[in-house]
Amino acid sequence: MQLRPLLRLLHPHPHLLVAFSGGLDSTVLLHQLVTLRDTHAANFHIRAMHIHHGLSPFADEWAKHCRKVCEQWNVLFEVKRVQLADDGLGVEAHARVARYQALAETLRPEEMLLTAQHLDDQCETFLLALKRGSGPAGLAAMPQRLPFGSTELIRPLLGQTRKELEAWANEHQLTWIEDESNQDDSYDRNFLRLRVLPEIQQRWPHFPQSVARSAELCGEQEQLLDELLAEQLDELVQDDGAIFIEPMFSLSAIRRAALLRRWFALHKASMPSRAALERLWDEVATSREDANPRLKFGDYEVRRYQGALYWLPITNRLGDEIVPWPAPFAPLTLPDGLGTLQCVAEGLEIRAPLDYEPVTVRFKASGQFHIVGRERRRSLKKIWQESGIPPWQRERTPLLYYGEQLIAALGVFVTQDGKATDQSCWHVDWQKENQQ
Repeated sequence: MQLRPLLRLLHPHPHLLVAFSGGLDSTVLLHQLVTLRDTHAANFHIRAMHIHHGLSPFADEWAKHCRKVCEQWNVLFEVKRVQLADDGLGVEAHARVARYQALAETLRPEEMLLTAQHLDDQCETFLLALKRGSGPAGLAAMPQRLPFGSTELIRPLLGQTRKELEAWANEHQLTWIEDESNQDDSYDRNFLRLRVLPEIQQRWPHFPQSVARSAELCGEQEQLLDELLAEQLDELVQDDGAIFIEPMFSLSAIRRAALLRRWFALHKASMPSRAALERLWDEVATSREDANPRLKFGDYEVRRYQGALYWLPITNRLGDEIVPWPAPFAPLTLPDGLGTLQCVAEGLEIRAPLDYEPVTVRFKASGQFHIVGRERRRSLKKIWQESGIPPWQRERTPLLYYGEQLIAALGVFVTQDGKATDQSCWHVDWQKENQQ
């Protein structure tokens, strides 16, 4: 196995973070990098990170093994413990999400992340995507390199088979961890690895290479579609990331779905299924005009407002929240990461509260209100509409009350009850944090 292709692949990136499980694949990858560093005068600065999932009774021993190997090879080493979420994705998916999140948090701006997936892994990934009924984007499987955070993820071993990695490990007398869970064929990937692919490769020895070519062709088709649709997508997407609905009515369903998938990709969202896209169009984009439709995608949702679709994080309902703001009116932390309120020299002008008026912040109001600059009283819903405030921002805009009187909606309006005068003027500023 020649190392020069690896050297060319990594040029000119000297700072490398290796995802090091201690198994065969990552052990070979780390050893090849160390060999390049030590024998080819490659100016590599190598760090290795072991993700401790805590799933195996041997997890602590694996971490010790990885540390020992890195000490022997003079590689900086770190263990990162993670806890798996429990939202129905399955152990494999949870572990993968936790692993990449931990690596992203650790990765330095100048570093490339290296992972050790090989040709057999690529074949398994393709077949799993085929089982799910994925289109070309899913069947493209794993690219050799792709953007990751502010830097890049590279898979240097993607063109090599597991047998080739075993040959390297045996030649250099490497030791590695054998994860007992790899023999559990209740996991889909293990089922393919242990039961399906050996039968296929016995008849067609070069099946993984053929699958890799198919995956590469699917990736090229997706890249071509990206290029062909980029200009139209740019015309459809607003500065705030929303996508216009009306121009998509004249498009074929296939083209519309392709554009919507790329809109999801702009928001770094998981690709929706065909059924999910159909629901999005039928239940959200084209629902009746007076509806306030929404469709959930994990921790996010798509909502419609003024002829556009918005990708938004799902937030907590704050309608019942009442937050006291007692004198002397120190900076007030708002709930759910909405920021702080504070009295400042310049800001929203309102009258100061009287001594007997308790000051609170709330997030809902009923009735009609006379706001500054308008002749008549209006319902709050009408005021929001006239002010161009989307429904999800209405639910998260702090309403300042003196007693039971609505004084102001921060950043939107002041009521006549809260109008500042020459004798009484208060300045309040809302420092937003996670306002959407």
